[in-house]
Amino acid sequence: MTGRELEVFSALSLGLSNAEIGARLYLGETTVKTHVTKILGKLGLRDRNQAVVLAYECGYRSPCGGS
Repeated sequence: MTGRELEVFSALSLGLSNAEIGARLYLGETTVKTHVTKILGKLGLRDRNQAVVLAYECGYRSPCGGS
């Protein structure tokens, strides 16, 4: 993943919406949606819920929200 996709993945793994991710990273919602689609494709995931689960399973996020 690109650096920006990693930033979006990090925010996505917190369960943030596209609007919330956009506000946090100063991106438009359409741009966030594009990044999320690319991330899901690269990781072979069906949806953002699977991305959150993957982040926890791989230790990218802890159950307490830490990284």
